[in-house]
Amino acid sequence: MRRWNGWGDDSITYAINADALAFLQTRIGQGLPPTDAELDQVCRQVPVSRLPANDLIDTAALGRVRHSLGQSLPDWLKMRFGKISHFPDGVAYPESAEDVRGLLDYAALHDVALIPYGGGTSVVGHLAVTESARPVLSVDMSRMSQLLNLDKEAQLATFGAGVFGPDLEAQLRAHGYTLGHFPQSFEYSTLGGWVVTRSSGQQSLRYGRIEQLLAGARIETPAGRLDIQTFPASAAGPDLREILLGSEGRMGILTEVTVRITPLPACEEFHAVFFPDWDAAQTAVRAIAQAKLGLSMLRLSNATETLTSLALAGHKKLIGLLESYLRLRDCDEGKCLLLIGASGEKSQVRHAIRSALKISGHYKGVSVGKTMGEKWKQGRFRNVYLRNSAWQQGYAIDTVETACDWPRVKTMMLGMEEAGKVAMDNENEQVHAYTHLSHLYGQGASVYSTFVYRLTGNYEQDHARWRKLKSAVSAAIVANGGTISHQHGVGSDHAPYLQAEKGSLGISSIRHLFRHFDPQGIMNPGKLLPAEDKL
Repeated sequence: MRRWNGWGDDSITYAINADALAFLQTRIGQGLPPTDAELDQVCRQVPVSRLPANDLIDTAALGRVRHSLGQSLPDWLKMRFGKISHFPDGVAYPESAEDVRGLLDYAALHDVALIPYGGGTSVVGHLAVTESARPVLSVDMSRMSQLLNLDKEAQLATFGAGVFGPDLEAQLRAHGYTLGHFPQSFEYSTLGGWVVTRSSGQQSLRYGRIEQLLAGARIETPAGRLDIQTFPASAAGPDLREILLGSEGRMGILTEVTVRITPLPACEEFHAVFFPDWDAAQTAVRAIAQAKLGLSMLRLSNATETLTSLALAGHKKLIGLLESYLRLRDCDEGKCLLLIGASGEKSQVRHAIRSALKISGHYKGVSVGKTMGEKWKQGRFRNVYLRNSAWQQGYAIDTVETACDWPRVKTMMLGMEEAGKVAMDNENEQVHAYTHLSHLYGQGASVYSTFVYRLTGNYEQDHARWRKLKSAVSAAIVANGGTISHQHGVGSDHAPYLQAEKGSLGISSIRHLFRHFDPQGIMNPGKLLPAEDKL
């Protein structure tokens, strides 16, 4: 059963080992575990629905609670403290494009706001119900999840947009194919959600971000149906896929997605390399990325994240032996961990890995083999469960990410971490901040920072504390010339910073685009664009 107020399946736990907990307490102090609100208590707060009757709509309190928020830290605070102020008035479960069309017509007739709902994994406020005089309907796409067509000759597959990552891969695997899109939210996010938020998978170096994987789509908009045909390439004016990508439910409801698929790889390997310091590591990964070696993944952790990962790993004796060996190779206090992955035919994989390790060696990289890389692969979708475990110990974990060109990467990393630390200093608190580069390009890299700090146990104080940290780090991103989001999207949390990136004319063009497809402004109002847009 999915947790209603946390991450993932409630039968799965990822406990923080005693040494790791002591490490955290030494850095930022002992946490005070808060008392969580009970689900029954929150359900009793749900008001009477304002929606006119419709056979596709469920107005029961439980479903409305479960569809009221996503997985951002402010969403967690509302759920955990029982402070959800706004709920959808109902939840619809369409099973076909015709059902979706009917819901759009119903919404237009009765002036109902619609929030498309995929897997509920948004961490930037895409799903939060805002105060509205209109009734609000959440449209859950989970029943539209079938593999609708498989074209092996063109290597294209068409799915219902509500298919979850594991189900998508299982349906493709049965035919010998993969999409290869593995965001950390993979187990609970959907194909449609990946498209409308411009998602990036952990192995995007081989398979591409979702914009490279998207071949065609069907979207039902208030103004009508938009079919985006599949072409290997086209010079016929602006690409309509780009209108859909990153639209975050503002245009309409995505019902079908056609993606470019790849035969299952015959071989896949993940290796670990340590560098003595950040400068050597960053120079090495830039050289590897620009060499275009055919790798599937590069993931570089800074010294603090490397230290944290080793503390969380357990196996104290083995980690001690590893660190002793690394000290002999001049990788000590400032060491940084690089994970290198490759997928494909065995000869291709071996060549790509050998080439990457050779470049690493030029910059004092120390290869330690496949064990750590394989352990990372095994646990890559479980690490996010640490949010649950940390909360139970009285700690909040939040992440902020961006992307920038190579000359700005180090300054961006330091600026983001420092902004978070200053924000917490002003609260007389410490923050444990660390960063990795999760997606590497010839031009630059994503910069993904994590902030761990203590909860106060008071909703208003904890929300204000999050707001200060988020605002400070986001401002640092803008000041250092980064995008406000590389992979999480905009939602409501990042909307105030979009103007700096798009400019007034750009924001105006997006508003006009949405108005064309949604004249009444019923689609996910208040999201993506800065401030409250009047469509």
